[in-house]
Amino acid sequence: MVRRDYWIDRIERAWQRRSVVWLHGVRRVGKTTLCRSLDGVEYFDCDLLSVRERLRDPESFWSDQRGRRVVLDEIHHAPDPSLVLKTAADHFPETRVIATGSSTLAATAKFSDSLTGRKTDIWLTPMVSEDLAAFGGTLDRRLWQGGLPPFYLGEPDEIGADFFEWVSSYWARDVQELFRIQQRPAFVRFVELVLARSGGMFEATAFAEVCEVSRTTIQNYLEVLQVTGVASVLRPFSSRRTTEIVSAPKVYGFDTGFVRHASGWRDPRPEDWGTLWEHYVLNEIQAHCPDVELKYWRQKRGPEVDFVLERRGLPPMAIECKWRSSSARDLPGLRAFRAHYPEGEDLVVCSDLEGGQTRRLGERSITLVGVRGLLDALRRAG
Repeated sequence: MVRRDYWIDRIERAWQRRSVVWLHGVRRVGKTTLCRSLDGVEYFDCDLLSVRERLRDPESFWSDQRGRRVVLDEIHHAPDPSLVLKTAADHFPETRVIATGSSTLAATAKFSDSLTGRKTDIWLTPMVSEDLAAFGGTLDRRLWQGGLPPFYLGEPDEIGADFFEWVSSYWARDVQELFRIQQRPAFVRFVELVLARSGGMFEATAFAEVCEVSRTTIQNYLEVLQVTGVASVLRPFSSRRTTEIVSAPKVYGFDTGFVRHASGWRDPRPEDWGTLWEHYVLNEIQAHCPDVELKYWRQKRGPEVDFVLERRGLPPMAIECKWRSSSARDLPGLRAFRAHYPEGEDLVVCSDLEGGQTRRLGERSITLVGVRGLLDALRRAG
């Protein structure tokens, strides 16, 4: 069993703050395996009828588990999951609990209480750089195969069948059980389109026409993808200048392998690596700096900046993603952005860098960094 030490440490530190940890992430991202790798845990699979029956009496269940470290996997199958976790947090604080699910806890009808103040949330993203070191392999493989461990470890020509199996399981076990969405063909088509158009501007009307549903339905679909971690929505950074995009979001699919497959890329082209690298950088930020709220910037006529960190009372930080540092030369998006917002730090994150480099961009100084340098800068800024 591969030990994902970065995530194990996150859980252990979370348990020092609160007794209940909510671990959420997409199907097959590795939640069950991660929980089983924790030292000294009692594991309960809430898919099993016998476990669900025991959880009908939370007080009795937690009395039996007093002082232990307990995993409740797929807890949304329990009769009253909110009551189970609330009882543990309020009456058995010496017991350490980790509960897993596929969405943010407060997002579904299965939970009557969001447990605000009683739990710590951890979003298990697709594989990060620390996981890559643990699993072995290369960054190229991680980008092309994706960050779900079974997909990363599989054969390149197998992802097609696995992709459709994953989508079917996502529909049946997450969407249907937790959100009661109807019209499977329209929803599945929407998921495929979001992945295929990942990183682009999102216009609900265009998706509605293709999926043959209303614009409101498309917005509901997108919300489901957000709360289950299948898509991330970035809003535009703007001071409402007439030349800027001020309302249309950008939507990113959750995994590089799924984006690659949905886009129909069978053999890597030079331009594909840049797109996948941008998604990987976003994944690293979400995993390591979960409280950071990124935006993007774009002018109506084209120039854009991949990510912008807006800070209250401080100038914005601009972040560009470049697959190789040799391509970080002209950077028209940064030039256009700084023409309007001259104050702030400019970072260009490149896959072939470990330390930092400083370059001139016109009269400005920009910093080229690797992923570690970017994350350090974001932590300092936060």
